[in-house]
Amino acid sequence: MKITPLGDRVLVKVKLEDEKTTGGIYIPQTAQEKTQQGVVLAVGDSEEIKVKVKDTVIYDKYAGTSIKIDGEEQLIVKAADILAVVE
Repeated sequence: MKITPLGDRVLVKVKLEDEKTTGGIYIPQTAQEKTQQGVVLAVGDSEEIKVKVKDTVIYDKYAGTSIKIDGEEQLIVKAADILAVVE
């Protein structure tokens, strides 16, 4: 399935954190804090969007609408909720 965001929206694939700590302890998904990094999969058609596809971004903690596409968690966020690009 292909999703194309509209306007100033961006489709982001959520980066999942490692489930194992450096000490070898496994942390279940339910106990992990929500990650705030992801990879841009698609962008809307607004000229205000400063990111491009394949950029790794940091977004606001409670931003976006969570959806599942082909079993993978993804978010549709406003461009204003993207805080930084990770290089």
